[in-house]
Amino acid sequence: MGRRTLPAEIYTREETQAVLTACSRRGAAGVRNRAFIALLYRCGLRIGEAVALKPADIDHAAGTVRVLHGKGSKARTVGIDAGALALIDQWLAKRAALGIRAGPLFCTFSKNASGRSMDNSYVRHLLPRLGEKAKVSKRLHAHGFRHTHAVELMREGASPVLIQGALGHSNLAVTNTYLAHLEPLEVVQRQRSRSPW
Repeated sequence: MGRRTLPAEIYTREETQAVLTACSRRGAAGVRNRAFIALLYRCGLRIGEAVALKPADIDHAAGTVRVLHGKGSKARTVGIDAGALALIDQWLAKRAALGIRAGPLFCTFSKNASGRSMDNSYVRHLLPRLGEKAKVSKRLHAHGFRHTHAVELMREGASPVLIQGALGHSNLAVTNTYLAHLEPLEVVQRQRSRSPW
């Protein structure tokens, strides 16, 4: 019997904020992890895309992130808001203070592995621990932040085609599976708001 795939979770802003708050604000790992999670959430990146970023891929003046290692080796540029950029800047300052000058943006800093890329499995284990600490009852995973990003863009008025480009999907049908999370919520809200009979 194959492994069962669970549907992606969609997180509220409060849940996401609780997860970010659960990261240390002073320790290097906490500062890095907060910036990493903010990037997943606010830019809709895949884990592999985020861990492959270099500091030069962040354009502060333009407010953009250049994704050079997207799925299928496709490159794209996405926007980043000031709040997420501020968390990246905190990590860049901490990274510089640790003496790390080269390598990936989100790197390790242990004595024997300083400057190496963060491992995807580290993130997969980190998020459930942070979710538990933040008292988020939903299953916390990186792709959930990607789905949340897509749904928030749609609620803010972005077209499915714009969201497709932001997520780096080659097919609009894939983007529509991300946006299908909207429908159940809208249906439930509509049903709950009906006049009593």
